[in-house]
Amino acid sequence: MFQDNKEEALKRCNAICKNTLMETLQIEFTDIGEDFLTARMPVTSKVHQPDGVLHGGASVALAESVGSAASMMFLDVEKVFIRGIEISANHVKSISEGDVFAKATYLHKGRTTQLWQIKITNTAGDLISLVKLTTIALPKK
Repeated sequence: MFQDNKEEALKRCNAICKNTLMETLQIEFTDIGEDFLTARMPVTSKVHQPDGVLHGGASVALAESVGSAASMMFLDVEKVFIRGIEISANHVKSISEGDVFAKATYLHKGRTTQLWQIKITNTAGDLISLVKLTTIALPKK
C-alpha cells in the first residue's frame, strides 16, 4: 500500500478503521515513512482508568493497532493476513488529557514474523509507554 503516495497510503490506512476498535478509540494514522507508521489517539474519559488517567489497555490497543497496520502497509496484504502474536508494554508516565502519539518502527522485517518497537509519547514528546509487538504474516488461501 505504501508504494502509493503518502497521503493516499494514510487515507487507505484510516479507511480500514471504520466500525472497528480503532474508530471507537478515535485512532487516526497521521504519518508514514519507509520504516515507520504513526497514529494519534485523544486522551479523554473514554480511555481513562477509574482514577482519571490513560488506561494501560488503551495504550496497548493503540500500539497493536499501529504496529499491525504498519505490517499491513509494508507487506503484500493481497497474499497474507497480519496478526499480532505477542505484545509487551512498559507504562512509564501517566497522562489525563490531550493526545498521545504512537510511532511503530521496524526492529525486524521478516517474511513470516515482524518485530516492532512502538513509542507512545505525549504532545511534548515525553515517553508515556514503550511497547514491543510481534506480528505474523499468514498466507491467504
